[in-house]
Amino acid sequence: MQEDTDDAVVTATHALADDIALYKRFPALRALPRAMLCTLPSPVEQVSGIEGASDLWIKRDDLDAPLFGGNKARALEFLLGSVRSGDTVLTLGGTGSTHVLATSVHARRLGAGTMAVRWQHEMNDIASTVSTRLGDELSEGQTRGSPIGAMLRCSYLRLTRNVHFIPIGGSTPLGTLGHVNAGLELAKQVELGEMPLPARVVLPIATGSTMAGIALGLMLAGLVIPVIGIRVGPRIYANRGRVRRIAKKTANAITETTKEKIPSVRPELLHIVHDYFGGAYGRPLPAAQRAAELLKDVSGIQLDATYSAKGFAGALDYARKSQGPTLFWLTFDGRWLTT
Repeated sequence: MQEDTDDAVVTATHALADDIALYKRFPALRALPRAMLCTLPSPVEQVSGIEGASDLWIKRDDLDAPLFGGNKARALEFLLGSVRSGDTVLTLGGTGSTHVLATSVHARRLGAGTMAVRWQHEMNDIASTVSTRLGDELSEGQTRGSPIGAMLRCSYLRLTRNVHFIPIGGSTPLGTLGHVNAGLELAKQVELGEMPLPARVVLPIATGSTMAGIALGLMLAGLVIPVIGIRVGPRIYANRGRVRRIAKKTANAITETTKEKIPSVRPELLHIVHDYFGGAYGRPLPAAQRAAELLKDVSGIQLDATYSAKGFAGALDYARKSQGPTLFWLTFDGRWLTT
């Protein structure tokens, strides 16, 4: 494991952080600590070569950071903002959790260690690869039999250890700010003509923070675009009510800092689709595997069976059956699988 802090990572100052869309919309948010983990904006590009899906686009959040990009990197910029070299970060997730892996990778870039409490779930090839790499990345790891057991263990560790705690999926208002920035970022790319106005945005949803933030960011930019979450996790987390609550809490957090009243995301613009879940978190879905193979054939992009393959399967069906541009939000960075 690399011990030295990555020299490319610095804590944001007012001078360094005024270029992202979130700070242009809310200058007062520059006061929040932020770790400079990402290279933004991530590109948008059209997918060519898939029959019946000529108006399919991808938001390449797999490229949003030089090391282990994806939606987690955006959230971790804020969640790790106050972390310093020598600190310990505590988080939790499944055995093959990319959230836990992203947290450990980026915390290490800041010179911090990561302690994780994980639980067993159905595994696929990439989830198993994630689990193996976590054995090298984590400064300390523990396993419990269920998410409830992991949460209880984390509660105990928070009382007895000096740690920076990040909950499941980083789904807090602070972490969601990274996804609000993503929504505002997309709006600017549409304004600049980098892609047409999407008729819909499609992405996988597990804990809801990414979907909530993107929807809030698009609303703040004045864009009326349905955001469609392809459920890949249990309904207790992946549901519209939870997405609305996260969006509302994040809006309240923005108001608290900026003193600007933020309206609520319109519920009719939030949709959860359950048809691609496959029966269990981490369980591969044959239709998603076929969709992932199609995308890899035409673009070389690697998807994972837990999240992005299921999300892309949903986006591909929308692109084939619906009018107007469909934007698939790619939340998984597959580059590290070959490095």
